[in-house]
Amino acid sequence: MDLLTYLQHYEPQELVHVGGDTYCTRTHDSLKISNGKWHWWSRGFGGVSALDYLIKVQNYSFIQAVETLSGRAAALPPVSRAPPQREPKKLLLPEWNETTDRVKRYLMGRGIHPSIIDYCVERKLLFESKQYHNAVFIGYDRGGNARYAALRGTKGSFKSEATGSDKHFSFSIPSAQPSERLHLFESAIDLLSYATLAHLSGQDWRKVHLLSLAGVFKTKRENVVPVALEQYLRDHPQIKTLYLHLDNDEVGRGAARGIMGGLGHRYEVQDRPPPVGKDVNELLQRKLGLINQREEWCL
Repeated sequence: MDLLTYLQHYEPQELVHVGGDTYCTRTHDSLKISNGKWHWWSRGFGGVSALDYLIKVQNYSFIQAVETLSGRAAALPPVSRAPPQREPKKLLLPEWNETTDRVKRYLMGRGIHPSIIDYCVERKLLFESKQYHNAVFIGYDRGGNARYAALRGTKGSFKSEATGSDKHFSFSIPSAQPSERLHLFESAIDLLSYATLAHLSGQDWRKVHLLSLAGVFKTKRENVVPVALEQYLRDHPQIKTLYLHLDNDEVGRGAARGIMGGLGHRYEVQDRPPPVGKDVNELLQRKLGLINQREEWCL
């Protein structure tokens, strides 16, 4: 039995709705329950089942936890699970700042060309949050509705996502004309870095599709295709060729293998990581002299 089902049926007084499909417990507000799992953030561990919760959080012995679950199931009607109903997530965007001065200064410091920043701002793909002056990269669905937002601090290393973000619709810049080519990146800044590299080499970066995957993750499963990519390919069935510009680390290389294994039979997939450095932005900074050592790259 998962923890949410257990609390709903046997300890509803402990359950606090945080927002969307996320809950916490009244006793431990840092213990969050979402997507069938739970994690106690202040303690740094989590689990899936109610049995895990009783043992790890309530400090029951294994036998006590089993007896508790068995006793409550016997005393109350059997737990029946209704089919999960997926409601569209409500995206909560931070308040927009009047200007994007800090965001533009930050991105130009990372090597992003000002014309590309302006392109994104004019199309409401990018804005500056009013309270913290974070860079906010917005992803839209086919109907033009904002469904995702990545937050990046203009100072420090802060990275997050706006509450209610749906990774199916991560930050992207669709081609301005019909195109069969899609270029993939782990982050929005890598995407903008690629556009800058193309612009500096005299190419029109608006003639191809550009998609950020909103991060990739290490998994033991094979041939895993990120949900953002699956959604984008459904929305753009004309695409035939994928170019993977993922990071030069274990996670990025593993994600590239997963995409090639999962989609190689349906699409032409070309693995094109940056020839040096961790990611595309580092390559751009090297090319501009922000980091030493220039390297050429096949776009």
